[in-house]
Amino acid sequence: MKAMVKKLAKWGGSLLAVGLVVIQLVPYGRNHTNPPVQNEPNWSSLETRALAERACFDCHSNETEWPWYSSVAPVSWLVQHDVDEGRRELNFSEWGTNGESEEGEEMAEAIWEGEMPMPVFLLTHPEAHLTDAELDQLAQGLLATGGR
Repeated sequence: MKAMVKKLAKWGGSLLAVGLVVIQLVPYGRNHTNPPVQNEPNWSSLETRALAERACFDCHSNETEWPWYSSVAPVSWLVQHDVDEGRRELNFSEWGTNGESEEGEEMAEAIWEGEMPMPVFLLTHPEAHLTDAELDQLAQGLLATGGR
């Protein structure tokens, strides 16, 4: 019985290793482009921009810093999806092209309600952990930047 379990574990581990190598061939998740910055908001303050850069820019701008694991599937798939979706919803580098200038309240609410920055993002980006005071300052600054 022990020999069979050992054999199954060995085969299972081998299949898992082969599977992890094979999924690296999937082309999705490696489009690590940063288009040029077209237009930034008229920031309410330099502090607001600095806080947004720390906590928001990796997903909500064309200034994404792509960590090493963003090239390793299947994590690369999640990172690419989050950046694509984040840029589509709100892109500080293309401000005003999708009506962002009217989203001040929505941005502030997302921060005050704990929706942003996303908890999964905070796991791998310790610099994005903002204190409660910094979160409030960012929300207030985005409210002022984006209008009411």
